[in-house]
Order: sequence, then structure tokens, then C-alpha cells
Amino acid sequence: MTEITITPITGEAIAPFLPALAALRIKIFRDFPYLYDGDLHYEQSYLQTYLNAPRAAVILARADEKIIGACTCLPLAHETPNIQKPFVDASADLTSIFYFGESLLDHAYRGRGIGVKFFEAREAHAKSFGDDYDLATFCAVNRPADHPRRPPGYTPLDKFWTSRGYRRHDNLTCRMSWRDLGEPAETEKTLTFWCRPL
Repeated sequence: MTEITITPITGEAIAPFLPALAALRIKIFRDFPYLYDGDLHYEQSYLQTYLNAPRAAVILARADEKIIGACTCLPLAHETPNIQKPFVDASADLTSIFYFGESLLDHAYRGRGIGVKFFEAREAHAKSFGDDYDLATFCAVNRPADHPRRPPGYTPLDKFWTSRGYRRHDNLTCRMSWRDLGEPAETEKTLTFWCRPL
């Protein structure tokens, strides 16, 4: 069986991997529930955030030398205002929260515990700064149960996230816009946050 390695990278070390990460985001986020019709130029520009933000990290999953998955994290204080807004509105201390961005994994490698390792690696990275952060959070897009592109037998990841100690907070939501597959223009989506103490 091919050996799979999980490697955190930070700072300038992220730069050589940006094209592969951009391509991976476009590929994985085409699936339900995101249905994202991605653009390579935008993706590489977006991923610069992780190259430039202090204390940000990208966790790479590789099969031999091939990148088969990745996840990201950074202090919430370095995220965009729309991501910060629900916490600002709740009078939370942004400087004490670590935000987990995308989690991407090639279909062929799912079911091998890599998703657990992604969470463990991000949590460990946040904890590596001592007591600076006491909360981890991420958000997930809301799609109706009767969405026409929902695949038969689709199971959301709620049980997995709950098993990792995360709790859904319906009072914490943000909005993002992107173009869905087959749609002519971007539309706004609502995403709900999940949190757990570090």
C-alpha cells in the first residue's frame, strides 16, 4: 500500500505548493455541497493568504510525492471581515480563536483516517502557540435537503465533526459568494460555524 504522509508547512515553504493546492480546491469543491465553479487565477490569489498570514499553516497529505489532500488554518484575526463578523457581533475575542479553512481530500483516499489526521494536525498547530488560542472554529455551507444536486445517499459530516468535539452554533453564520456549477453568476451562501475548545 502507498505510504501516506501528513506534513504541516508554513510561511515561504507554502509557495511551491500553491498551484497544486489551487487545482485541488477547484476539483474537490465542485462536489456537493459546495458546487463551486472555480477559477485557477482566483484560487492562487486566495491561497496567498496562507503564505502571508502570521502563524498560518497548510497541512499536506501526500501519497509518495503526489499531493492527494490538504487542509488549512490561521488565526481568525487574519481572516477576512465576513468570516470574522459573527464573532465580532458576539463580542468574542478574535485574537483567541484559530480558524480552520478548507479540508480537501481526493476521493480515492477517503476512509483511511486522513480527515482525523487533518484535524489533529491543525489543533496541534494552534496549540503550539501555548495559551494564545482557546477556541478552534470552522464553517460549513448550508444547503437544503431537497437541493436538486444533492447526490443520492449523501451523508453530511456532522457526526464526524461532533465526534471530534465540535458543536454547531446556529447563531454564528457568515456569508460568502461564489458561482455554482451551471449558474450564470455568483450567488450568496450562508455558512454555519462549528466550534470546540482547544
